Amino acid sequence: MKKIIGIIAIGLLLISMSFVLSDFYSSMTKVDYVEGSKTLKFSTKLNSEHISQVLKINPSTTAFEAEVKKYVNNHIEVYVNGQKKALTFTGSQVNGETAWVYYEASGVADISSIRIKNNILFEAFPKQMNLVNIAYKGAQKNMTFMKGKEVNEVSF
Repeated sequence: MKKIIGIIAIGLLLISMSFVLSDFYSSMTKVDYVEGSKTLKFSTKLNSEHISQVLKINPSTTAFEAEVKKYVNNHIEVYVNGQKKALTFTGSQVNGETAWVYYEASGVADISSIRIKNNILFEAFPKQMNLVNIAYKGAQKNMTFMKGKEVNEVSF
């Protein structure tokens, strides 16, 4: 009986260790359309350790924000109704394990389609998954980005 309990305990230990050792790589972006200013506002939540590894900079330093701005501009593209929109970086905030990055696209009068390229952190983490939720005039659309599927498009 003790031998069976020991085997079960070892098995449970190995199973629990497999969950601890596997890291989850993801980002979450919320996109809100602000009709009054004709702007798409983006809020991206990242793991601060993961983004600091990619940028090779401590997220608590003042240079972090400038590096995040460059990184976002190189890894996110937004097309509204087939036209590329310039992204304006509006800030970042680091709180423990989370880094928030804020940017926007202005001059968006009406949306029939949005195409986004999002390959944030793919170069460092092949299992990275980026989720994007878009809210436009009461409608919600979702996108999922993975290595090999860096571009998505939705219609409204």
